[in-house]
Amino acid sequence: MTIARFLNRLRSRGGAIAYDLLVIPASWLGAYWLRFNLDTIPAAFLAQAVAVLPVIIAIQGSILLYFDMHRGVWRFTSLPDLKRIFRAVGFGVPLCVLAVFLLTRMDYVPRSALLMFAVLLVVFLSGPRIACRWFRDPAHGEAHSQGVLVVGAGRAGDTLVRAMLNGSLRGYRPVGFVDDDSGKQHRDVQGVRVLGPCRQIPAVAARTGADVIAIATPSASTIQMRKIIECAAGARLPIRTVSRSPDTAAGDLREVAIEDLLGRSPAVLDWSRTRSELTGCAVLVTGGAGSIGSELCRHVARLDLERLVVVDVSEFNLYRIERELRTAYPSLALSIVLADVSDEAAMNRVCERHAPGVVFHAAAYKHVPMLEPQAREAVRVNVLGTHVVAGAALRHGADRFVLISTDKAVQPASVMGASKQLAEQVCRAADDMSSTRCVAVRFGNVIDSTGNVVSLFREQIARGGPVTVTDLDMKRYLMTASEACRLVMAAAVLGTGGEVFVLDMGEPMRIMDLAEQMVRLAGRTPGKDVAIQIVGARPGEKTCERLSHPDEPLTSTSQEHVFRLRPPPGDARFPARLAALRKACEAFDEPAVERLLAELVPDYRPRRAPARTVRDQSGRSPANVPGQ
Repeated sequence: MTIARFLNRLRSRGGAIAYDLLVIPASWLGAYWLRFNLDTIPAAFLAQAVAVLPVIIAIQGSILLYFDMHRGVWRFTSLPDLKRIFRAVGFGVPLCVLAVFLLTRMDYVPRSALLMFAVLLVVFLSGPRIACRWFRDPAHGEAHSQGVLVVGAGRAGDTLVRAMLNGSLRGYRPVGFVDDDSGKQHRDVQGVRVLGPCRQIPAVAARTGADVIAIATPSASTIQMRKIIECAAGARLPIRTVSRSPDTAAGDLREVAIEDLLGRSPAVLDWSRTRSELTGCAVLVTGGAGSIGSELCRHVARLDLERLVVVDVSEFNLYRIERELRTAYPSLALSIVLADVSDEAAMNRVCERHAPGVVFHAAAYKHVPMLEPQAREAVRVNVLGTHVVAGAALRHGADRFVLISTDKAVQPASVMGASKQLAEQVCRAADDMSSTRCVAVRFGNVIDSTGNVVSLFREQIARGGPVTVTDLDMKRYLMTASEACRLVMAAAVLGTGGEVFVLDMGEPMRIMDLAEQMVRLAGRTPGKDVAIQIVGARPGEKTCERLSHPDEPLTSTSQEHVFRLRPPPGDARFPARLAALRKACEAFDEPAVERLLAELVPDYRPRRAPARTVRDQSGRSPANVPGQ
């Protein structure tokens, strides 16, 4: 029988008990054998040893059972298990000695054999347990495990390494630590040596043969994370990190997410109040199969809703979100509607049939350059679609209507931004004419939403580059999909009508920095392994967006990180101009649509992009930069 098969059999509780009981006579007789120099035990001594053996087995066996020696999982043997063995032997052997003395008065019982009995018990009880831990440990037993260099020898690093060693994090084995704390240099954590500071990551990774770099510093600031990633990028290895969530901190490795580099901690909103106010509601989500709408559906589906109604124009995406929601929430009352939000008859039918109490209007076109030459389509969906959905919600008694807008609606330079500002005006006008509370939320760039720059960069890096950045000074506010959805739901709870809500997203992030960090996260060097090209701003793009207009006073709310804006009152001529805009769309009069859009959005300043010239990240001519 191989060692591995033997250790496998000892993993059962019965096997462990049987082994521990067999260890007692083996240790007792082995002690005599050692006493007589591994030679034949004299007959009188052997007879005495065998005579008292049942008593030894009864006493020491009872002590082992009392200390629950059989309950420990051998493959996870650790210091507490070894302490338990020492306590069981420390209590049991003196009792055995007392019993032997009372029975034999120590005739034909060598005193040294009693000490050897205790030593052999410890060896035989702990040895196989340690061997099982060794052979079953992924760090030693898995031929294809990846060597991990752990950044950070603190509590998170200790937990991560322990998870690798005890097998709860399989497929990895620790090869060393790096840590900037000089007090930890050349010391061991869980038997793994701290080999140097973070700046030496490439050298240490090469010396130890690491396959992965794991950042175990969940409390590090964004600046510290960026510095660590910059150092780690020199090793050209995949970079992982431990989760910041307390639920997954015990040895969970994941890819470094863009959220880790936002320059701020993710905003945490009051979920309990949202849950209490939306529970029992019928909720309608337009654009519910899109990237933002589908994430919103996942969030609201967790509530105890009366019904969730999902409307979208994409048949395939609707099929996908329906299948996902029915699998994840089998008890959810779910209705799927294939319809265009600008179809007034369809929207009236949906609201009449389902009577939603809360409407989240996420349906919109959002691709800035694509919409620049297609103002009529942008207006038809983003403006008139909002007017249709809001009107249907008002007519059928919805309590709340939440429009999802964008920071591009502030002093817009694009058709898309102007159409979304106009949608906000439609929302405010709807609030003025009904008891339905109509509010809007302004998003920054939502990470990994459809067409987002993060998704684009990820695809370009996967192809080997080049990564295309429009402008060296281009900046954007970034937010996670979870933050975006919670902001929408918070607005539904906080809104009294007519407001616009925004999230505190910290400082906007420079897109060039984002591109460089994403290249480093892929284990490559920006400009060397993956080229970064400056391709010039696209039509309708601004260098930096704003979250509020100077005429919109910004106030805090009861939700930390969420702010309320009060836009100025609307123009009395708005309804007539909106009607004219509708007629221009119906007539497919693109020039009239563009003219009316400019009249209805006075601060709309169309920006025509200059000729696009490809440059590298330093702004030099593109002579040595590969073409796209």
